[in-house]
Amino acid sequence: MDRWKGRVALVTGASVGIGAAIAKSLVQHGMKVVGCARNVKQIENLAAECVRSGFSGTLFPYKCDLSVEDEVLSMFSWIKVQHQGIDVCINNAGLALPEPLLSGKTSGWRTMMDVNVIGLSVCTREAYQSMKERKVDDGHIININSICGHRVINNADAHFYTASKYAVTALTEGLRQELREAKTHIRATCISPGLVETEFAYRLFSESPEKAVATYKSVKCLQAADITNAVGYVLSAPPHVQIGDIEIMPVEQLM
Repeated sequence: MDRWKGRVALVTGASVGIGAAIAKSLVQHGMKVVGCARNVKQIENLAAECVRSGFSGTLFPYKCDLSVEDEVLSMFSWIKVQHQGIDVCINNAGLALPEPLLSGKTSGWRTMMDVNVIGLSVCTREAYQSMKERKVDDGHIININSICGHRVINNADAHFYTASKYAVTALTEGLRQELREAKTHIRATCISPGLVETEFAYRLFSESPEKAVATYKSVKCLQAADITNAVGYVLSAPPHVQIGDIEIMPVEQLM
């Protein structure tokens, strides 16, 4: 990780859970990290925590709704002015809404697509353009996907979310191919966790919190730190090593 000291990373969805853990870890390793989310107060608290801990990097909170393209473009413009550009883009932001295919609301489907697919793609495009403009040839784009991007579970509430994550799997491989055609050494990686104990299930089952509790009690879950460790492994890989996709699951998880 030494080569990333002083360089700039963007972590989306950095207010809680996996995103917050990744942002904190990168700051600990000496990076300048722009952490964005709709709830910027939590990132501000995390930034203060990083300062108190004496980490060598810095966390810069930025309020941004990834479903609004103008806000994303404004964020990249701000990053360019303040930090010249980014070297690492970690597309972590994502959400699941309980909207089955046979009875779900179109608005819920659109929200999932806007954040999980379109928002991710806009950040990817702008990150690449930032790297290209500054002739950064060793950057990295990491998409935090899901095991649902590789298999369909028998849960109607998760089917549309699963479709959005299958899209992330396809987008990451398509990105890898386009980067190779562009003759750049910028790399693209997917990290696909199984069940991670975060606020995710509580948001999915906001109207039935007992379902979230049961979900997290069903197996010994992954922790956000497990995903952070995978990000560190990916960013530490030698320049000639392309890590396409890492699936990380709890030992007890059946899916």
